[in-house]
Amino acid sequence: MIEDLSTRHEPITRLFKLPTSRDEWMTHRLSEQQVAFYRQEGYLAGIRILTDEQVEVLRQALAELSHPSNEANPLFYEYHSNESPDPAKILFHALGAWRIAPAFHDLLWNPAFTVPASQLLEGPVRFWHDQLFCKPPLHGGQVAWHQDYSYWTRTEPVAHLSCWIGLDDSTRENGCVHYVPGSQRWSL
Repeated sequence: MIEDLSTRHEPITRLFKLPTSRDEWMTHRLSEQQVAFYRQEGYLAGIRILTDEQVEVLRQALAELSHPSNEANPLFYEYHSNESPDPAKILFHALGAWRIAPAFHDLLWNPAFTVPASQLLEGPVRFWHDQLFCKPPLHGGQVAWHQDYSYWTRTEPVAHLSCWIGLDDSTRENGCVHYVPGSQRWSL
């Protein structure tokens, strides 16, 4: 039987090292310029929050989670897969990996994410949900332009953010994420 990790309220692996001193915590802080850019444009890009080792562990966990016969699939809040026999064409979308895979569970405590998120939110960070979205290049269509807040309008005041983490290289050629600067101020 698969353990539902949602009952675990602390890191369960050593994948993400928690700082032990103020100086160590401070290494994860954003600069004043980065915070100002975020406030003006609504996004930050190019901030590395994972080591190569962490990326590889998360990739391995993702490969297991995206397999249609994974016995943990019922623990996802939402699960969709085209179940293609060709790994290069698998489309996969799921919510709730943090409940299933220790690496995704512990990502929630990664100070390289939580410290900047706390700065940008100007307070404590509360986890809302995770989302796995695997779409190989040139397959599966496009994701339409959208504001994430349109999915979360029940969270007022608006005090949340998304953290998009690519586990593969993301380029214009293979369909990278795009942000529209300043669009956070547009109406829905």
